[in-house]
Amino acid sequence: MKKTPSTAPAMPVPATEADLHAYVDGQLPQARRVEIEAFLSGHPDERQRVENWRSQRRALQRALQPIWEESIPLRLAIPPAARGQPWRRLAAGVAIAAIGASAGWFARGAASARPAVLVTSSAPSSLPIAPAGDTFYQRAAIAHLVYAPDARRPVEIGADQEQALATWLSKRLGAAVKPPKLGMVGYELVGGRLLPGGAGPVAQFMYAAAAGQRLTLYVTREAAGKKTAFQFTRDGPVNVFYWVDEHFGYALSGAADRAELLRVSEEVYKQLE
Repeated sequence: MKKTPSTAPAMPVPATEADLHAYVDGQLPQARRVEIEAFLSGHPDERQRVENWRSQRRALQRALQPIWEESIPLRLAIPPAARGQPWRRLAAGVAIAAIGASAGWFARGAASARPAVLVTSSAPSSLPIAPAGDTFYQRAAIAHLVYAPDARRPVEIGADQEQALATWLSKRLGAAVKPPKLGMVGYELVGGRLLPGGAGPVAQFMYAAAAGQRLTLYVTREAAGKKTAFQFTRDGPVNVFYWVDEHFGYALSGAADRAELLRVSEEVYKQLE
């Protein structure tokens, strides 16, 4: 008698810290909420963390409720925009990003699915120049400053779960994304995470050299359709090479010098063609 082949159950997506924060905030879809509850039932330490967060949230709500209900005095005028140096703006951005991460802000929604590939009709040097006003590379620099120095938990999902990482990020971004292989240029994948962008979720992949130097690759859909050449910028202590294809914007960030960052950026571009 011919046996019908059985279908293996789908491997659940790993529970990340962003998932746990979103669970506390009530922002998870029902199906994912059920998965997280099952995860917590088998991980008492993580469940205790979640309960601690809930207690902190209730305490903050009680403490801040009177202030929230106060009216804004009419005598308070809105101050003009500060004209500080770029480094001061970047430092403020780092603070905002760190607060957002600790509060568990969870990006929701995804754009329509399309493959994550760079344009192949021309080399990077022949693409048009980026329009003024694009700021995803500034957010990439801030994200690098927040997470690259973290020795304990620089990523949400490690390189040992690379396939699960790619599947999860592809699902959240609404298009296929995967980390490039950079071993040939001296950098190995550490892992990755999901981050809030300017107009939806973005992916961050982190790499490390043997000497410990880290680079991060920021992938976003918010700049899609604005094809650009490689552009270089420096924001505070972070150097960034960024470019855009028809579907994604990419920013490679790190403390490495311009020549080193360009060398790695060219390898990333080649692999994503």
